[in-house]
Amino acid sequence: MILSGKAIHERLGKEIIIEPFNEKALNPNSYNLTLHSELMVYENEILDMRVENKASTILIPEEGLLLEPGKLYLGRTAEYTATDKYVPMLEGRSSVGRLGLSVHVCAGFGDVGFKGYWTLEIHCVQPIRIYAGVGICQIYYHAIEGEYAPYVSGKYQNNTGTQPSLMFQDFIK
Repeated sequence: MILSGKAIHERLGKEIIIEPFNEKALNPNSYNLTLHSELMVYENEILDMRVENKASTILIPEEGLLLEPGKLYLGRTAEYTATDKYVPMLEGRSSVGRLGLSVHVCAGFGDVGFKGYWTLEIHCVQPIRIYAGVGICQIYYHAIEGEYAPYVSGKYQNNTGTQPSLMFQDFIK
């Protein structure tokens, strides 16, 4: 079951945290999250899962930033979210998708108990100018059935900003 916008609103400050919260961003069954002004790009053309891949930070200027096809940009939401009792899911807004911009490669599924900012794996079909503060994606919540152990510790829990892949930690014995 997916929570309605009204149900999301009723659970704010309890099982669902969205900070800052903007009433105008609440949809019938989701909430629009906005793009933060910071992006990251990997420094190497070839990435290796077993090593820490260095990334550089880019700030999106007020006049926007032109993204190039074939390049991965890591962004993040401006909003901090936290959940208890619900599974958070993230999807790009349809208006964004209709411009050929994707906001996640495969990480649109969150864990119950996740707390932090959402890292976005941004890529585009053709060159596109993006702007900080734009409603870029939407979060929605599924009820979870049965007993569960909440996500309390992990590589990405309680993050404070955009995070590159930490998969290399999976190889450390």
